[in-house]
Amino acid sequence: MKALTEGRYCGRDGIWAVFDLGWNTELRVGILEQDIGRVFMKRDGGYRLDRSWSVAPGGVEPSFEGRLRDSTEGFTCPDASVTEQDGSVQLEGAGLKAVVTLSPFGIAWYRLGDDRPFLRDRPTQAYFLSRKTGAIQHVMARDQHDRHYGVGDKAGPLDHTGRRFKIDAVDPCGFDAELSDPLYKMIPFLVVDGLAGAHGVYYDNLAVGEMDLGCTIDNYHGLFRSYSAQDGDLDFYVVAGPGVPDVVRRFSWLTGGQAFAPKWTLGFATTTMTITDAPDADARITDFIEKCRYHQIPCDSFHFGSGYTSIGHRRYAFNWNRDKFPDPAGTMRRLKEAGKQPVTNLKPCLLDDHPRLNEAREQGILVMDGATSQPAVAQFWDGLGFHVDFTNPDGRAWWRDGIQTALLDYGVVSVWNDNNEYEIWDEDAMCNGDGRPFPQTLARAAQPLLMTKLSFEAQAAYAPGKRPYAVTRGGAAGLWRYAQTWSGDNETAWKTLRFNLTQGLNMSLSGMFNIGHDVGGFHGPSPNAELFCRFVEFCSLWPRFVMNSWKDTGIVNLPWMHESVIPQVRGAITLRYRLMPYLYTQMWWASRENEPVVRPLFYSFPDDRAALDIQDSFMLGPDILVAPVLEEGATDRKVYLPEHPGGWFDFHDGRHFDGRQTITVPAPLGRLPVFVRCGAIIPVTRQTDGINPSADTQRELIIFGAPQDVADAYLFEDDGDTSDWQGDGRLELRFQLRRSDKNLVLSLNSVGSYRPAFDTVSVRAVAVDVPIRIEAPEGSIKVAQGAPAFQG
Repeated sequence: MKALTEGRYCGRDGIWAVFDLGWNTELRVGILEQDIGRVFMKRDGGYRLDRSWSVAPGGVEPSFEGRLRDSTEGFTCPDASVTEQDGSVQLEGAGLKAVVTLSPFGIAWYRLGDDRPFLRDRPTQAYFLSRKTGAIQHVMARDQHDRHYGVGDKAGPLDHTGRRFKIDAVDPCGFDAELSDPLYKMIPFLVVDGLAGAHGVYYDNLAVGEMDLGCTIDNYHGLFRSYSAQDGDLDFYVVAGPGVPDVVRRFSWLTGGQAFAPKWTLGFATTTMTITDAPDADARITDFIEKCRYHQIPCDSFHFGSGYTSIGHRRYAFNWNRDKFPDPAGTMRRLKEAGKQPVTNLKPCLLDDHPRLNEAREQGILVMDGATSQPAVAQFWDGLGFHVDFTNPDGRAWWRDGIQTALLDYGVVSVWNDNNEYEIWDEDAMCNGDGRPFPQTLARAAQPLLMTKLSFEAQAAYAPGKRPYAVTRGGAAGLWRYAQTWSGDNETAWKTLRFNLTQGLNMSLSGMFNIGHDVGGFHGPSPNAELFCRFVEFCSLWPRFVMNSWKDTGIVNLPWMHESVIPQVRGAITLRYRLMPYLYTQMWWASRENEPVVRPLFYSFPDDRAALDIQDSFMLGPDILVAPVLEEGATDRKVYLPEHPGGWFDFHDGRHFDGRQTITVPAPLGRLPVFVRCGAIIPVTRQTDGINPSADTQRELIIFGAPQDVADAYLFEDDGDTSDWQGDGRLELRFQLRRSDKNLVLSLNSVGSYRPAFDTVSVRAVAVDVPIRIEAPEGSIKVAQGAPAFQG
């Protein structure tokens, strides 16, 4: 590749400062918001790919055709001044400043008022491009104290420093949660935290690439990190921080924010290929319903594995196996009557003997091989196949019709977009591009993103007034606008617990807030009773709580698979439902404020340096610390509690602990260590047999200790799936607890017209030794004193 080391300032073009880097290459620098800058290159006067599907500032939704790369829609583009002096150009506006050195060419980014850059290019060759291929590279200076997070669903420890990751997507069934790379998603977004504060860098490029976070050491250059791509455009956004939470929230905003899923999606769910693969699948679903009832296991949805589409041992999108399911609509109805919403797996590849393959060929809706003018061939489950092209409007229409007529019309409520990594390795594969074709190598990850967008919109159109819900395994940045996702087909092993935890935290820091893990492990040996129970505990307080497995033995993960721990499994599930009002409120807050639901301890406690090293616990929202047991044979658990005024309380028994210390607590099977920070107000329910807002007639607030000054808490309520969750269909209750003389005063403000099944919120207190006076306006929701949460 050529190193672009000499720049010439060419002047302004609107908000952009324009530079000529030689080799017929232009680079532009601009300030889009007070905390967001952008840098992009044009080669030979244009782009390799002139559009994007990930950038959606403030919810400006890209069309299926994509957002033009030159667009600034959705950005405020504040006024910025340009100053030239001594071989440099300074662009300054709002809260951000970029200082561009012309020789050797490089950019340093400053927050206004700071005297040191939070991000700077490597002074020895920072920009590269290939004149023979489409390859590009960007290299930044790295400080020895920098920590690196994000990059999507990556395996290994929480801090990625010293790692090198491939930005690619495959189907790594049974992946090693510590070592495997790549996994399912292509998200080149990096969060850097260090002495200069935190910042983020997002590369809006959907080609295969690489992120080197200090793995490469080269004596000629000092410490550095780099991003490279095999093709596409160098187009990156700089998010100024200054804290990790600022970076994460802003990246979520930049990519369109978070879909607010229906409440039932937070309930426990089950799927297994074995049930729908069985010749008596329909009877097995009936048996599953009965066993849930018998063992008193709440389950709010059943996710159909792809076996419902089988002909022989192969799987065919939009086909119902009528031997297994003589009456699909009847099966869906039976599940719904049992309180279990049906979700169906759907794969985008049509096998080479698919009953509708000729139809798809004739309509030209498949990804094509540009060299042969035939559909591009790919290896898939059970053989070779051809992928539907979601950049083709005819392909989208064909797929949407299939979703409606083969799934939604039968009573299916949601689509699980699976096996959508688009492993078409043909270099001549071409996408229709809505009439402007482009090589698939430029944007493979756009296909799963658009597949998920289509399923989301198809469901919204089919059931207007209700919030749609989609699931996707693959995709690019922005998938969270439409869907829930998860860490993928994990291995049943003890170390999976530890590294799924850090993998999930990095997914959350990468913009994926509605996430979880396959309960019990998807692949590998069947878990013994201890590992199975710990898996259930571990997964019980992540947003997605789905038991999913496929085992060579045919013995799959089900809640009752080990009779000896059924009570403990039931207890862990019950804990989740008890906390459902808190969890649902956090999911609403994530959609409203771009705040992750699950986060590392340092996210919430940045001033506690010890919290930086904690990789075996996580925060659920701002108030609850979860410390799952990760070691075989353990009956207790060491837990670090961050520094916090007033300390912490054990959620289970109300015991108090000071912060900034490591404690040891009992953790027998079935007891997930959970702690609540002092001053927190936690809403809970007694409806633990499933999610049914119309029958949820009780709501409690537990106050854990008196706050030092003022404490706030929200409680969000609606009917569970209304699309009017931002309008009159909602009820937002904001509680504030403050000190007043010798009392505590709890006040309530409410917004919205929704009336829940309960009319009273009962207030209970832990370790509060002064009276609580309630100030609530007259209205349909009353607030009343309850008994102490814990006696003694």
